[in-house]
Formats: sequence, C-alpha cells, structure tokens
Amino acid sequence: MHKETKMTDSTAESRAVMGELLAAFEQFKQANDQRLAEIETRAAADVLLEDKVARIDQALDVQKSVLDRLAHEAARPGLAAGGEPSAAARGFSAYLRRGEIGEGKSLNAGTPGEGGHVVPVETEARIDRLLAEASPIRAIASVRQTASGVFRKPVSRGGAATGWVSESAARPQTDAPGLELIEFPAAELYAMPAATQQLLDDAMVDVETWLAEEVRDVFAAQESAAFIAGDGINKPRGLLDYTAVAEGNQAWGELGYVATGTAGGFDADDPADALIDLVYAPRTAYRAKGRFVMNRQTVSAVRRFKDADGNYLWQPALGEGASSTLLGYPVTEAEDMPDIGTDSVSIAFGDFGRGYLIVDRQGVEVLRDPFSAKPHVLFYTTKRVGGGVQDFEAIKLLKFGVS
Repeated sequence: MHKETKMTDSTAESRAVMGELLAAFEQFKQANDQRLAEIETRAAADVLLEDKVARIDQALDVQKSVLDRLAHEAARPGLAAGGEPSAAARGFSAYLRRGEIGEGKSLNAGTPGEGGHVVPVETEARIDRLLAEASPIRAIASVRQTASGVFRKPVSRGGAATGWVSESAARPQTDAPGLELIEFPAAELYAMPAATQQLLDDAMVDVETWLAEEVRDVFAAQESAAFIAGDGINKPRGLLDYTAVAEGNQAWGELGYVATGTAGGFDADDPADALIDLVYAPRTAYRAKGRFVMNRQTVSAVRRFKDADGNYLWQPALGEGASSTLLGYPVTEAEDMPDIGTDSVSIAFGDFGRGYLIVDRQGVEVLRDPFSAKPHVLFYTTKRVGGGVQDFEAIKLLKFGVS
C-alpha cells in the first residue's frame, strides 16, 4: 500500500497558515503600538482602533487553532504496508460490526453477567494517541500505565543528610529521607457513540478508527476539565484543587503561588513583573522544561505585554506543531483554566512532566447495545483514568490578587 499523500498537502497548507499567522502578528503589533501611543498622549485609545486590535487578536487565535489541527493531521501515521490485523483486532472488528463474541470478552465488574469486549492493544494505543493530541494537559504531563485500580507512588519529602569524608574516615549513619505515599485512584470515564448498522456493514469503513475518533473529543473534554479542577471524587484530582499558599510559605502537599498585587488583573504600570516572578518561583531544575498553562482569554491579555526595550513578550509559533512562547517559554492553552478575575488562579507555570501525573488503567472496554436506540447501535465505551500532582515544587501558580 502506498504512503498517503495527505501528509504532503497538509504540510504545504500548514506553511501557508503559518505565514498568515506571522503576518497577522505583525499587523497586531503595529495596531497595538498605535493604541498604546494614543493612550500615552490622549489617556485613551480610539474605539475603532481598539476594535481593530481585538479583531486581529481573535484572528490570531483562529489561525493558531487551524495550525494546531493541521499539525495533528500531518502527524497521524499512515497505514503500514502489508500490515495484517492481529487475531484480537479481527475479533474486535467482528464484535463491533455484528456483535460476534470472540477473544477479548469480559464481564462488567459492577454488573456480573453483562458482557463486553476489551479493545485490542492497537485500538487502545490509537485512542491514547488521539487523546494526547486533543487533551492539553495529557500532552505535557507524565502518563503511566497501571494494571491496578490505584497507583501508589512513594515520594521523598527531603531530609536525607549527606557530607564530605576522607578516604579512610568513618561514615556515620545519616538521617533517613522523609517519604510520603501518594495514591492516584483510577476513575471510570465513559462515552456512548452511535452508528447505524448500514455504516457497520460497510466494508470500506474502518470501524476501529471511527470508534477511536468518536470517543476522543468526549474523553478529552472530560479529562481536561478534571486535570485542571477535578475534586478527586470519581475523577482525577485537578491541579487547582490543591491548596494554594503564597510562595515560600507552602508545606508539602500545597502549591505555591505568586500574586500580581492587583485584584483581578495585572499591575497597570509593570504588568510583566508578575510573570517574571512566576518564572523564577520554581527552582532552576524545573525551569529547564518549564511552560505556561492558561486559557485563550488570558493569552489575549498577555499578548499585549512588552519588555523595557519594546519587544513583545508573546511570540507566535515558528514551526509546525510548535507552541507559541511567552518570555521564551512554551504556552499551552487549556480552556478549563479560569478567566482572569479577583483572586483567580489563571496561569500556571512549571515542569508539568515532573509535576503532574496521569494514570491510565490498562484496558478500554466496549459494550455493544443494538437494542436501546434502534435503528442505531450504541457502543458504551469505558476507560479508567486517574491523576494528580506528584511533585509540588515543579508547578507554581499566578494569583490575580493583592496578596
């Protein structure tokens, strides 16, 4: 089978969109510079100019979204030449299309006797890959597979003693490190896409890919919300569910925050100072792979900031699949982060690979239901996911408050 040509076309289109994005950013800088100049001379900018800046700002968001989508499409692997599906994959396809039960059958743990089918590893890997593309936090956090319902991890709270000694000197016993056992229970996430029997009977339709793409957006939306603000009850524990304490005063199990000094906004005279303080809140080891996480509205606010030399702190992505940057660090847009408001925690910064852990319980299950929504066939698809902070020093927050 020949390699798909779609990837070449997508790359050419991505380059065109990238050129439009860079051109739009130049227009944004010119319009915003004019707006700032009017504010300095007249204490207010022209309404039409404010509207122009806002429209270009929205266009930048749209073009960045298009570029991300094209990059994801180009990254999808083509069909392997001469590849034959495994026996498990063939059995799963027969189950999806006709309800035939072969290998991979399972029983629902909550309802004995209710049959289902564990998806083959190829389909599970496809679902995980699509989720990584659609879920912003999954794309930057650590992801672990587990065979149990609860993943337990011992972490060091420090306290281990050390010292220098000569070659022949005695080695006295040192203090043992303080260890803490943190748990990440996996909660059940479900989706129920529907298809007609005619679609399932069509031999040209790849039903496994169809199922993976149908559950992707539903799973990603629920996951993203939970990874940000989930309370840990029948869902992962989100980043913002942990107690936030002023940086330097937090204990283990709490996240440190930096305050902007202004309720519901940035400082009017030096708005970028809070961002710089946030960047330098984590230790050097965490800044090496640091990145910002915020929603689109907050990106729109920081896009206007400049440094002392008049350079914009936000810069658009310069490559396919790359992230825009703020102060030189990548920016991940997560729409579940709160908008800027009084005492809101709307920006996070740090090494999310070390700071946040996502736990996937192995095994995605599908229950075929041809009876409840005739003439459609429902596919009750479940996946078990957990998550939470694993290193409280790796991530810092920006609070839009006085203190």
